[in-house]
Formats: sequence, structure tokens, C-alpha cells
Amino acid sequence: MKSFTRELIRLVGRDAVLWRPEDLMLYEYDGLSSLRQPDAVVLPTTTDHVVGIVKFAAREKVPVVARGAGTGLSGGAVTPEGGILIGFSRMKKILEIDLENQRARIQPGVVNLDLSLAVSDQGYFYAPDPSSQKACTIGGNVAENSGGPHTLAYGVTTNHVLGLEVVLPGGEVIHTGAAHWGRPGYDLTGLIVGSEGTLGIVTEITVRLMRKPEAVKTLLAVYDRVLDATRTVAAITARGITPAALEMMDGFTLRAVEDATHAGYPKDSAAVLLIEVEGLLENVEEESDQIEAVCREDHARDVRRAKSNEERELLWRGRKNAFGAIGRISPSYYVQDGVIPRTRLPEMLEFIAGVAEKYKLQIGNIFHAGDGNLHPLLMFDARDEAQHQRVLKAAREIMAKCAEMGGSITGEHGVGIEKNELMPLIFSPDDLDAMRKVKSVFNPAGEFNPAKLLPSGKMCGELRVQVSAGA
Repeated sequence: MKSFTRELIRLVGRDAVLWRPEDLMLYEYDGLSSLRQPDAVVLPTTTDHVVGIVKFAAREKVPVVARGAGTGLSGGAVTPEGGILIGFSRMKKILEIDLENQRARIQPGVVNLDLSLAVSDQGYFYAPDPSSQKACTIGGNVAENSGGPHTLAYGVTTNHVLGLEVVLPGGEVIHTGAAHWGRPGYDLTGLIVGSEGTLGIVTEITVRLMRKPEAVKTLLAVYDRVLDATRTVAAITARGITPAALEMMDGFTLRAVEDATHAGYPKDSAAVLLIEVEGLLENVEEESDQIEAVCREDHARDVRRAKSNEERELLWRGRKNAFGAIGRISPSYYVQDGVIPRTRLPEMLEFIAGVAEKYKLQIGNIFHAGDGNLHPLLMFDARDEAQHQRVLKAAREIMAKCAEMGGSITGEHGVGIEKNELMPLIFSPDDLDAMRKVKSVFNPAGEFNPAKLLPSGKMCGELRVQVSAGA
């Protein structure tokens, strides 16, 4: 045992430090990539533990990476330079629930869905809902500013975080935001959310809870042409209707999903839209009728409405297990995360089809159509290096097209090491320089989550894509 490890054991206890190679193997990857094992994994239970670990790392000039559940899809939780990985699996307490003020105070290791389950009986829920919500942690969601199917109506994680407790690289503890909106001063909470662990390590989160809507309707619109489905998305928006969720799957993807989950998707269709409407009962009925009319105007061959909560949950189970369904039919796949204007969905899907043909790849499409957040699924065999390289080139072309259309290289998965070299596609040199200056104020030595978020000069082709399991 190294003296390095002995000091960590002194700080947090023997059962909270992992150093054997067979243990470290479990932490060398996340949902995207596998690069290098950490030198040690530490599992704190308190903020004081985290402070002690961070101060030790600063003295030793050792990198520190924070990790939630490891479901991230941009390489944000891996340790490309080794060092200490702080795992938050033991900091998973719901510290306070204040329904009167519609808020909760939690530790970062709380699993996303568990918070909603804790308040469900009282008629509340936590709105951000990544597809991995049964496993992902809210601390990880804060780092990546995660979204989900209901982003269209409710926004992403930053819209639901009221305050944070953060440990800085020197070991200082700061508190940002408040238990209510409108605190004056710089929005440090907004700065930390989405900073991917490069500015500080979040050890406590105050989030907003929401009341459950009075009524919910889930519709499934079935199409014989993908083009008609994409046109419907723009048409719904043009009518001034904002569903709670508006998801799309193409025929290839929905067949894989149906074979895996038996959710009720018609396997002979070219595409489906999964649409959810929430609110007051009268409004939900009226909007559902309007949406069905729009779907039929754009040549939907059928529009189904879930007749029970069980049927609704089954449709959503199919959508949220889609990436796992693809894993049944492909040895590996690379899930992309880009954003484009909704009105350009037809053009983008045609472009993706061209990329698939160019690189001789099978690409399935599933995405948050309502906010233009695409998730192309590039299928390949990771054991074939030539396929691996074709996938990386294809993915870069898709991301470059998103940027060209005025979109973004990520909507909810983050940048991490996956896309940090693509940041110049959407930011000018001055933009990136300003970001580096902000980072240097918080993290001058660059030891917190190094080689992430901002360009480092390394080629994205160095990334080893693994089997992904979704968001």
C-alpha cells in the first residue's frame, strides 16, 4: 500500500478507500469511454471528508475527479490523468423536504428518480428526467446540466437548482444561491451548474419541487414517412402548443425498442411521435384534440391515446429503455447529442442518412424532437478499429452540421473529453479565452477534472468509445 493511499485512509477510513487494481477497474470508465484507472477511489460520507481529500490532493498536486453513478455519456467521470476519483455513492441522503416552500435539500449521490418517489405520495415531483433517471445521480445531473424528455416544458437541471454547497480546489467551502429565487449578486449557481466539475465539487444541492399536474395525456402518432413526422413537430409549435414532451423515433429504432420492451409501438411504421400533454383537465383535453388534428393533417396514419396509467408508463418505458434495446442488436454503439432548430429536422435527418451511407454505418434516430435535441445512434463493432475510426469521423460530421445549422454540439450530455476539441465549432477564440479565465479563477492549477470541457489540443480520435447506455 502506497503512502498516498494510507493518508486517504487516515482521512476517511479504510472501508472508504479503494486502491486494488481489481477495484479500480470498475471506475476506469463511464457510459462513454474507458481511458485510465484512477490511482485511488475515495467514497466520502460528509462535506468535511471531501474538504480533507481536496486539501490533500492540492498538497500532492494530484488531479481530482468527482463521480456520481458513472452513467454520463461524454467521458466526464473518467480520469485521463489518473489521480483521485471521489465517488458520491455514499452521500445519498435527502437532508430536508420542505413542501410548503416546494424545495428539497439533498446530497449529490441521491438518485434522480428517488427524489420524485420520496415526494410522490404528497403530490410533488422533481422535473428533470434523464432517461437514465433510475440510476443517474442529481450531483451528476448538476455537473452536466442534464435534460430529459420533459425539457420542452420544464427546462433542464439549471432551471430547478436553487442553491449549492461547493468545495473549491483549495478546500474552501462556498454556498451559492438561496432557498428562493431572486437573490442579488452574481449567479454563481448558474455558473457551477454545467461546469462539469472543473470549477468545484458540489456536496449539497437545494432543488425546486413541483406539484403534479391535475391531468396527463400521452399520445402516440404513427407515420408511414419520417418526413411527415418531422413536419408535425414544427406544425405543433407553429400552433402555439407546447406539450410537456415531444419525442420521436424512426422505424429502425422503434422496432428494436418494441422487440425489447413490447411497449406497443407499431413495427411496420417509419416513425412515431410520443407526445405528452399536462395541466388542468379541460386544457389537456383541448390541447390533445388540437395535437391529434395537427398530426392527422400531416398524414399520421393513426393517433393513439394511452387509456390508462399502465399503458402510458409502458410507452415511456419503451422510450427510456431505447438505448438498452439497441445494445441487444449491436456489439457497440455511439450515441450522439446535438441540437438544431426544430424547423430543420427534415434536412438534418436526410443529412444523417447520407452520413450513414458514406461511412457504411447503421444509424438509428431517437430524439427530443420538441426542442431539437438529436440522439443519433451509430452502431458498430468496437473490436474492428476501422469501424471505430469511421464512427468517430461520422459523429464529427454530424456535430459540425448541427453547428452549421445554428445549433449546438450538446444538448444535455455535456462536453467532457468527448467534444472538448469541437468547442471551436460554436465558440470563437475570444469566447473560449473568457471561459479559460473564469476557470483559472476557481481552478488555477487545473487539477479539478482536467482535460475536460475546454479544448486541450488532443485529437478526439484518441477517445475509445464503448457500449453506451443512455440518457
